[in-house]
Amino acid sequence: MKASTLRRGMNLWPPFLFSGIRIRQISADFRAVDVELRERFYNKNYVGCHFGGSLFAMTDPFWMLMVMRSLDRSYTVWDKSGEIEFLRPGRGTVTASFRLTDEDLEDIRANTRSEGDVHLRSLPVDIVNDNGDPVARVTKTLHIRRKADTRSRIGG
Repeated sequence: MKASTLRRGMNLWPPFLFSGIRIRQISADFRAVDVELRERFYNKNYVGCHFGGSLFAMTDPFWMLMVMRSLDRSYTVWDKSGEIEFLRPGRGTVTASFRLTDEDLEDIRANTRSEGDVHLRSLPVDIVNDNGDPVARVTKTLHIRRKADTRSRIGG
């Protein structure tokens, strides 16, 4: 599926659509994603800031999707865990920019060479307000493994 098609479909996905989350762009190579959350009456918490669940949701699927699409089909990629650290109240429009680097992919490949190897890769992203100040930091840990049936049985 093309990145533009995935972006349009995910923008209509009810958990994003009804939370005010919008994917602004997914690069053609799936190595860059920009997401925004606009403040609306239905996504504020009791004290008038962005609801923490919406902040986490705006970051949830992207690291896994980006890594899956950047590696070949010989890899299995799953979300293992996620954590959010709230840094300041989020108001107005907040954004998250994901960038998957060559170094990230090289490290993943280097740690998944041998059969049975599992690599747990933690990838952070900051959610920032209109001034560029961080509102929250979300770290997702991915479980990455090469599929056994694609590995050479001679010489690893």
